[in-house]
Amino acid sequence: MPVGNLAVAAIVLVLAVVFVTRALRIVPHQHAWIVERLGKYDQTLGPGLNFVIPFVDRVAYKHSLKEIPLDVPSQVCITKDNTQLTVDGVLYFQVTDPMRASYGSSNYISAITQLAQTTLRSVVGRLELDKTFEERDFINSSVVASLDEAALNWGVKVLRYEIKDLTPPNEILRSMQAQITAEREKRARIAESEGRKQEQINLATGERESFIQRSEGERQAEVNRAMGEAAAIQAVADATARAIERIAGAIRQPGGIEAVNLQVAEKYVDALGKMAKENNTMIVPTNLADVATLVATATSVVRRQADLPGPAAPTGSGRAPA
Repeated sequence: MPVGNLAVAAIVLVLAVVFVTRALRIVPHQHAWIVERLGKYDQTLGPGLNFVIPFVDRVAYKHSLKEIPLDVPSQVCITKDNTQLTVDGVLYFQVTDPMRASYGSSNYISAITQLAQTTLRSVVGRLELDKTFEERDFINSSVVASLDEAALNWGVKVLRYEIKDLTPPNEILRSMQAQITAEREKRARIAESEGRKQEQINLATGERESFIQRSEGERQAEVNRAMGEAAAIQAVADATARAIERIAGAIRQPGGIEAVNLQVAEKYVDALGKMAKENNTMIVPTNLADVATLVATATSVVRRQADLPGPAAPTGSGRAPA
């Protein structure tokens, strides 16, 4: 083959390789490429293998369709009560319209950042310092609502905004810390006073219960003592009745009256002897016949008791008839 033909074939081959290389475009997943034809928007290439006209079409912009976090620079905001507050946050957005993202703004990332800062200053300016710490969700939702409306023309969807840090001046921090400390001390004093109050209540309740238990114990002891005394009296009465019954039975036996006379005489003599010992004086009856009279009287009383069918209860003044 002539050399000229080989050169032509090589040139054609090179041109074919270049043509194929520039004509085929492989777009990654979750990406979108903007193609311009002769300087004008032509189409948006989706993920996969795509074909373009070499030297006529060109890929002008490449966009990621993933969720993108954007760090919003910290800035100083003025609250409603004229307090400076340094706010730092992060913004999450996603490209939803690659064509608008390419031609709607020269730099949509910078536009979103600037708009987030101005919106944040506006929202914080409507709140007092204490509210800014309590209304984080309100601040986040307000920033997202304002950004989402404006970013629609930029082909961007603002998903959420999160405040990373709220930093007041050092003087405010010290006063807030002092307020928190005072509040904690107040709660501690309240808790301590409540504890003392409950302690006094518990002590009073315990003393009352103890007094009640002690009173119940004393009352039961009195009842038991009374029952014991009653039982003792009953036992003594029963024993006395049995003794009288035995004495009456013994008197009915032969020689019983003589034994009673002897017993009464002995008791009389013993009584006189005890009186003499206690008074250190000899006592002699003025009439010895009185001893016999006393013995006879006692014997008649015992005889009457023996004649009764059982033990007789004392009646009247308890004196025996003469």
